[in-house]
Amino acid sequence: MKTIYLTGFIALMLSACGSSQAPDEVYESSSDTKEEIQTNQIKEELKPMEYVVIETNKGDITLELDPNKAPVTVANFLSYVDAGHYDNTVFHRVISNFMIQGGGFTADGTQKPTQSPIELESQNSLSNDVGTIAMARTNAPNSATAQFFINVSQNDFLNYKPGNPGYAVFGKVSSGMDVVNEIRQVETRSYMGQQDWPVEAVTIKTIRKEEK
Repeated sequence: MKTIYLTGFIALMLSACGSSQAPDEVYESSSDTKEEIQTNQIKEELKPMEYVVIETNKGDITLELDPNKAPVTVANFLSYVDAGHYDNTVFHRVISNFMIQGGGFTADGTQKPTQSPIELESQNSLSNDVGTIAMARTNAPNSATAQFFINVSQNDFLNYKPGNPGYAVFGKVSSGMDVVNEIRQVETRSYMGQQDWPVEAVTIKTIRKEEK
């Protein structure tokens, strides 16, 4: 399983390009015009947020995903969504003062096959704040595949810093935090060698894209 061990990066470059002038040309540009050009270029280069709905047996959780700060991670997550990978999986690890983790197992403890691991995007300025979603991984930084977790506490120790690769946040809960808080309170046990497994299955019926 992809377990969180408590033990790259994308920078968006935005530039405005002008054209060269012949010596006899007269060219006058106001600062407002330059600002307008730069603003238009920013709008063209920034990608819109992506939205998905996690349908669970406890209710729906809507996520806002940031493809500008975490392009590799968001694309990877959506590829699993498109493939139906998350259908009928469970939140298999629930720690009430930490996070809820899912996306890798079915209710009977069967682990689902995954695609290749992805690059860790933990240096993207997104923090493991309450209500954010991040990728689970092993102790190898570039090992995340399909499993994810939603932070239910302020987990600053999961953020990147020198000597700590951290965990890549790629979005946040935009609605349904009440459902997240209900899930965090469920009773857990050891099951199939896994700790913090809910006694009563918390099922992810499906995760689907949503237009905004």
